[in-house]
Amino acid sequence: QVQLVESGGGVVQPGGSLRLSCAASGNLDRLHAMGWTRQAPGKQRELLASITYDGITNYVESVKGRFTISRDSAENITYLQMTSLKPDDTAVYYCHAHLYSDYDRSLLGFWGQGTQVTVSS
Repeated sequence: QVQLVESGGGVVQPGGSLRLSCAASGNLDRLHAMGWTRQAPGKQRELLASITYDGITNYVESVKGRFTISRDSAENITYLQMTSLKPDDTAVYYCHAHLYSDYDRSLLGFWGQGTQVTVSS
């Protein structure tokens, strides 16, 4: 089984920066991609960024140029570097992993517990 643990959240002033980390453990041999998603109170869940096993990245337009997703494959850690943070970035941030099944190429999803990011003066 795959387990994910997020860290690095906290309280930061507008314009500040935070670096979130996601440590993955378990069998990751069939990993397709890692991603970061957030959910704020009263709002729908929003996919922010993803990175494939071979390093291809994708971002939602609202965070492009401010957030950077990266991965240390040797240590199985996925990062989300966030800069120029805004109050609207306040949310619980979740890390997720997507792996191919053992028998076909359908995807299985695994989610972390989440880490709170609060942007406030």
